[in-house]
Amino acid sequence: MKGMITPMTTVTNSRTFTIGLVMAWYSSNIGVLLLNKYLLSNYGFQYPIFLTMCHMTACSLLSYVAIAWMRVVPMQSVKYGAQLGNIVILSIVFCGSVVSGNVSLRYLPVSFNQAIGATTPFFTAVFAYFMTVKMESWIVYLTLVPVVTGVVIASGGEPSFNMFGFIMCISATAARAFKSVLQGILLSSEGEKLNSMNLLLYMAPIAVLLLLPVTLYMEQNVIGITLALAREDKKIIWYLLFNSVLAYVVNLTNFLVTKHTSALTLQVLGNAKGAVAVVVSIMIFKNPVSVTGMLGYLLTVIGVVLYSEAKKRNK
Repeated sequence: MKGMITPMTTVTNSRTFTIGLVMAWYSSNIGVLLLNKYLLSNYGFQYPIFLTMCHMTACSLLSYVAIAWMRVVPMQSVKYGAQLGNIVILSIVFCGSVVSGNVSLRYLPVSFNQAIGATTPFFTAVFAYFMTVKMESWIVYLTLVPVVTGVVIASGGEPSFNMFGFIMCISATAARAFKSVLQGILLSSEGEKLNSMNLLLYMAPIAVLLLLPVTLYMEQNVIGITLALAREDKKIIWYLLFNSVLAYVVNLTNFLVTKHTSALTLQVLGNAKGAVAVVVSIMIFKNPVSVTGMLGYLLTVIGVVLYSEAKKRNK
């Protein structure tokens, strides 16, 4: 009959919606990464802490709009005391990871940044062992060998290698892994569990409060400098606004893709996203790459894929 919705139509619409979400997640992830690189390196806006504060401000405002007004997810309340203290700790680690990642983009090409970022499973396994005394099977630990070896090879073959940028990028990667393990420990009880959107709602304003004095101390007169830049080139304001909104869209689409697929699918898609980001960044910024560097990155990605498969079979 005309206008009748069949099960096949529903499945097709659902699949199209999921594909659209994945594309939005890819676009926002790669977009914010490339725009961060452009602003901090090519454009010459050398204020990564202020840029991170802009991201967190947008996440604070847009999280409230999405949850309180648009009701994307039900709002979850937070208990004062231990739970709020745990969220503050997570916010500090989160700030450290984002700031370190943004600082690294001033000194490293996106391709090398992504190669280092792919070692997150290694740091996650290390922190999980020392913080929870949780042992994985030997095959899981074995898959981490190519992950680390690949980055060592990529570092040796990276024409634009910078030691400070490398340390910042490693710090950002380790902090992301530390946050995920810490989050599992601190918010593991049923009474404290928060979905990622509600966690961001509470973490982002705390992050802004933490970053504000650091910004004022370490990047003095950054607001005055930004306004002076805006008088010369109004595009800087639009760059910062668009970049900040994209930072929130990354978190929103990350949550929605996980909700409509699975955490494992997200991990697989994330591995592919890193490779896409590398190719796109090389095409846009035309940074020099070596065969050794690309082989190292490829080895790391293979190691991450093997790690994901070993973890899945180990469950």
